Order: sequence, then C-alpha cells, then structure tokens
Amino acid sequence: MARPGLDPELRALLADLPLMSGLDTGTLAQLRRLPSTPVDAILHGRAAGHREITSPVPLSIFTPARTDHAPAPCVYWVHGGGMVMGDRFSQIDIPLEWLDRFGATVVSVEYRLAPETTGMTPVEDCYQGLLWVAEHAGELGIDPSRIIVAGASAGGGLAAGLTLMARDRGAPSIAAQVLICPMLDHRNLTTSSRQYSGEPGVWTREMNEFGWRSVIGGGEVSGYMSPAIADDLSGLPTAYIDAGTAEVFRDEDVAYATRIWAAGGQAELHIWAGGCHGFDALYPGARISIAARRTRNDWLARVLRPSPGDIR
Repeated sequence: MARPGLDPELRALLADLPLMSGLDTGTLAQLRRLPSTPVDAILHGRAAGHREITSPVPLSIFTPARTDHAPAPCVYWVHGGGMVMGDRFSQIDIPLEWLDRFGATVVSVEYRLAPETTGMTPVEDCYQGLLWVAEHAGELGIDPSRIIVAGASAGGGLAAGLTLMARDRGAPSIAAQVLICPMLDHRNLTTSSRQYSGEPGVWTREMNEFGWRSVIGGGEVSGYMSPAIADDLSGLPTAYIDAGTAEVFRDEDVAYATRIWAAGGQAELHIWAGGCHGFDALYPGARISIAARRTRNDWLARVLRPSPGDIR
C-alpha cells in the first residue's frame, strides 16, 4: 500500500534501531525488563527538586529552582508505551524542558498497565492523580488556573480521556491539553493504520491492536478509554495535537482535531512531513524534532503567558 516516506534523517537514525512488526506477551515481558533511565541521570545538570508521592497513585513531582514564591504553572504528564509498558519517567525530558523554559512544576503519574489491569483503570488512575494535584495546589505551589495536561502516544490518549472526564465530572479545571502523537481510537480502521502495517516500525498497526486488545480485555469501550468515540467534544480546553505523516495515528489525530473544531473548540494541529511515531521523543536532536519541539513550546508559551491578541 502506498504511504508517505520517512524524513531522510529519521530513516538513517532508525536503521540502527531493532524495529518490530508486532507485539505479543513474550516480547512485552522482554521489553519491560529493559532498564529505564535512573532519575538521577534525568535530573543531572538541571536545577530542579524532586520528590515522590504515593497517594492516591504514585506521582513524581519535579519543581524548578525559583527565587520568588508566585504560584507556578503545572504540567501533568502521562507517559506513553501503548498502555502496556513504560513508567512515569518515560519521555520525561519533554515536560522537563517546560520546567526549564516556563518554570513549570511537572507532575508525572504512574498509572497501572494492561493487560494486568483493563478497562477504565488506566484513565481513572490518571484522573485520580490529577484530582489530587488540583486539591493540593496550594501546598505544591501550583496555580490551579494553569494546569496543563500533556502526554505522548498512549499518554496522549489518556490525557485526552482524563480531560473529557474532568469536563464531565466538573473538576478539576484544565487550562490546556497537549496531545503528542496521541493513541485515540481503538477501532484501528484509518488509512494511516493500514499504511503502517505488515512490516517493522516504531509502532505498527499490529502493535496497536495488541495494546488495545490488552486494555479492553473483552469489556466495553468507553469514550474516556478511546476518546475518538466520545459523543461530545464541546467545552474542552484548548488543545495542541501533533503527529507525523508516516505513522499509524496520523488520521485519527487529524479527525480528533477536526471534531474539536466542529464542536466550537480550539485545537492547533501539526502533522510533520516524514515524521514517524514518537520521532521527537526518540531523536530530539533531529532537525524535524527540533522544529516540532520549538513549535510546541511556542504554543505553550502563548497559553501560559497570553497576550491580548492570542487565540484561546
């Protein structure tokens, strides 16, 4: 099936990565045994405090070094990994850049993974952690009017789901949502999902099917789990959505932004030519990644420090 090609720089970089075409329980167990980056290494050379909270779900809290005591914006980070792998330190360099640039407190949530837990559990874990953050904003030094929910891949889908949940439950208030190549649609029926199938990749249609099958577990699918099927996308906070042309999630992400606009909301959408799934997390130094991060950062600066002419 014809499909958009990879950015040449990314193609060269990916040549050294052991890519897979599918995922099963045995391979998942092997991937989960791979060591994660120690938090000390993540924070090396960065002026940031760090502490761990274990209630109601495990949360890692990173705070900027500050000379004033004004309430800080907060980025609530949800990690990727297909809802079957990863931890709260996965892709953490993305929100820690916002700690550096904007003085934001970063809170990263450890949600329970499939297939050990299924259904609404991952998104409920994320919501309960967010609710705790909002309820403890004062002691955390956070401005409750500037809580940003953000995530990559599965984390982007969970961020979208918990944003819908917060709207429907009336709390907490979310200022904006940053959905980076989000995993939004369990149906796996788009053109882009069919284009990136049948051969190795960063995240293929077959891997996506495994992730969704693991989390659904034979039960019912809610719009909080799979935001693409949510009936109503009105009344949501402004969104930033990005993806690559050369990835499974391209079309479902475009459709989600389109539905937000149709419901009268604001969404800024960027589809990066030649970008594979998770390209700027995998290779932040690539030219396309630098451009994607700069564009995302510029948008977030407008959200956190709006001027009278900014669109919200």
